[in-house]
Amino acid sequence: MREELAGFTIGVTADRRRDELAALLERRGARVVLAPALRIVPLSDDTELREATRACLEQPPDILMANTGIGMRGWLEAAEGWGLAEPLRSVLASSYVVARGPKARGAIRAAGLHDQWSPASESCDEVVDHLRRRGVAGQVIAMQLHGERQPECTLALEAAGATVIEVPVYRWAPPTDPAPLHRLIDLIAGRLVDAVTFTSAPAAEALLRAAGDRTDAVVSAFRGDVLASCVGAVTAEPLLRRGVPVSAPGRARLGALVRTIVDELPRRTVTFKAGGHLLTLRGHAAVIDGELRPLAPAPMAVLRALAQSPGRVLSRTALLRTLPRGADEHAVEMAVARLRAGLRAPRVVQTIVKRGYRLQVD
Repeated sequence: MREELAGFTIGVTADRRRDELAALLERRGARVVLAPALRIVPLSDDTELREATRACLEQPPDILMANTGIGMRGWLEAAEGWGLAEPLRSVLASSYVVARGPKARGAIRAAGLHDQWSPASESCDEVVDHLRRRGVAGQVIAMQLHGERQPECTLALEAAGATVIEVPVYRWAPPTDPAPLHRLIDLIAGRLVDAVTFTSAPAAEALLRAAGDRTDAVVSAFRGDVLASCVGAVTAEPLLRRGVPVSAPGRARLGALVRTIVDELPRRTVTFKAGGHLLTLRGHAAVIDGELRPLAPAPMAVLRALAQSPGRVLSRTALLRTLPRGADEHAVEMAVARLRAGLRAPRVVQTIVKRGYRLQVD
């Protein structure tokens, strides 16, 4: 199979670059569920940003913390509209510029400024540690915020003797339509997706918050069958705090994130021989003798249950527990019939009279 992710279903929680990420995954054969957990909202009232900009002009910062590319570009564009772009660039050009990541660095350089240092981890904590070691007592720090205030960073720098000017450029808000996010949460809790991608820590927090009374089921799924794939270590923090294992690339890029998923998901599949055929189970499909066979959720649930104990007979009652709520024993028979038809290999699932079903293992 040339499409490495064929047969897998992947949730995308990003908003701003969701189409780009979805295209990268679909190009590799994945089925994508788009469910933005948050959206970026420019400040409707520029009063705070204008006041922060004027504060930087009145107290030229000794240090600039550039946290995001979109935030730095937005700040400079707003300053342009107020006729303050050149004075702002002039004072920032004299600052010690820390770019938290490559996107912030790109925005800094595009503005004709020069960055002096970046953290390897792209972590705000590492930036604060670096600045405290360097010494910030009596200095003014302009901290471009990324969506939310960072009181722990601000307080740590103020405790070290700095004056911090917080620069708010945009904020996070719930998605305009929350239905796709709640549908994704249902799919995660039901283990009907294979992976979920996260490109920001606030998005991971937002999904867990939106889960409400299903949070334990979602966390349990992430600890078992559903891969939590994060673009970087900073994004992974809310999940790691809850004991969720995550996969993340060494470099925080969408392409690297997709390559990590391509490497990871196929390794999590189950492969076995049954009825003279070689089967590999993927998220919503079985690969039988190299051919992808998409299956509906009920037949796939039956196949997964049988594959957990190859050769062992499972009763209709046992299989019923794997099906969606409200199903009856007749639904089990229908699911088995649809499974055989979908696999196009009737000998794989064997009926044991008055007992149930099993895989005819080789």
